[in-house]
Amino acid sequence: MARVRLPSMLRTYVDGQKEIDVEGTTLRSILDAVRERSPGLERRLRDESGQLRRYVNFYIGDDECRTLEGQDTPVDAGTEIMIIPSVAGG
Repeated sequence: MARVRLPSMLRTYVDGQKEIDVEGTTLRSILDAVRERSPGLERRLRDESGQLRRYVNFYIGDDECRTLEGQDTPVDAGTEIMIIPSVAGG
């Protein structure tokens, strides 16, 4: 089971929880489990075609998933995944 840490702006989709534990062996399977649990959160993480949203970063341990294998990045039990939406402004 992996632990998914969520920023405050996404916690409303999981009853205010800071983190959720999810079963899966890849980032894709973990996000699929998140979709089953919270369809509203899924829409903020992946687009209609199932691709990661461009302005959302997914850290598996210390590495952003796009520098690894994207959604196919293996995830071991006990791994921490941090979801960090980019903040824009000026």
